[in-house]
Amino acid sequence: MSEISVQMTNKPGTMPDEEKLGFGTYFTDHMFVMDYQTGKGWHSPRIVPYEEFSLFPSAMVLHYGQAIFEGMKAFKTCDNRLVVFRTRDYLQRFNRSADILCIPNIDVDTVQAGLFKLLEIDKRWLPGKLGTSIYIRPFIVATDPYVGVKCSDTYKLFIILSPSGTYYAQGFNPVGIRVEDKYVRAVPGGIGEAKTPGNYAASLRAQVEAKKEGYAQVLWLDGVERKYVEEVGTMNIFFKINDELITPALNGSILGGITRRTVLELAREWGMKVSERQISIDEIFAAHANGTLQEAFGSGTAAVISPVGELSWKGQKLVINNNQTGPTSQKLFDAVTGMQYGTMTDNRGWVNTVTKL
Repeated sequence: MSEISVQMTNKPGTMPDEEKLGFGTYFTDHMFVMDYQTGKGWHSPRIVPYEEFSLFPSAMVLHYGQAIFEGMKAFKTCDNRLVVFRTRDYLQRFNRSADILCIPNIDVDTVQAGLFKLLEIDKRWLPGKLGTSIYIRPFIVATDPYVGVKCSDTYKLFIILSPSGTYYAQGFNPVGIRVEDKYVRAVPGGIGEAKTPGNYAASLRAQVEAKKEGYAQVLWLDGVERKYVEEVGTMNIFFKINDELITPALNGSILGGITRRTVLELAREWGMKVSERQISIDEIFAAHANGTLQEAFGSGTAAVISPVGELSWKGQKLVINNNQTGPTSQKLFDAVTGMQYGTMTDNRGWVNTVTKL
């Protein structure tokens, strides 16, 4: 493993008021950086001040979108530790996205060590209120100065940190979602299962239209038959129908969420009937009509669990569980956040302690 050099900032920032953090607005004093060059591999791991960086106007990422990212979180536990949830799982998914975008894989041990060192240096930015965290954003961009379609020979990897406030500003309440039947985000065989900027750009138009109608998120249907449920905005989706927890199977166009995996593992441990399969929007509306649709919720790093209280599709609206948070959603939220903040025991090795505070 290469030695990680450190250059400390001479202009340390000021930690904002925890009540006004929001999400993705503030950034810590330092960042982790590595470079890649064909024939040399990943090299020069370093921690430097958070600052602007230079790219040629011809840098390939700006023209052809060869880029990937991840999203993770660090937490302050009730016993004053700084921890990260399922670090290696996120970094291994980072490599899966790299494979899809033809970006060289990282060494997980090196990048984890760099992340932990960065968190140790910037630990004063970790907010302490329950529900707050440091959001961790690793990303890689192609840097060759070349206007032509090919795989880049040079890349930069960054990890930046953002102290973030409580996700649920108005409390842990169900949201309304519009089922998208006009636009398509991804299709099997494409890049829909990678965390790459283009996937999120493809979702913006539908998201804007949904918000104009008063809905918080978009539920995407498959891009071929336009009938099978895939995912919600930045989250995976679950339905509880007749005591069975159902989520769409990973089919090449759905991101394999780490929180999704966590939900599935916990539900199976608890003895719930769990299915990963195709589920059509017609089946969901039929289950609501016959009284067997009990709950719906999204799962993702940012919100953990986001209960769904209403679905709108082609002028039809259905209200789920009287627009109340269901018992399964609540139990899952409590279990995951309990491990993250140290109020519940983690006996699965999911919580990685970085340092004592």
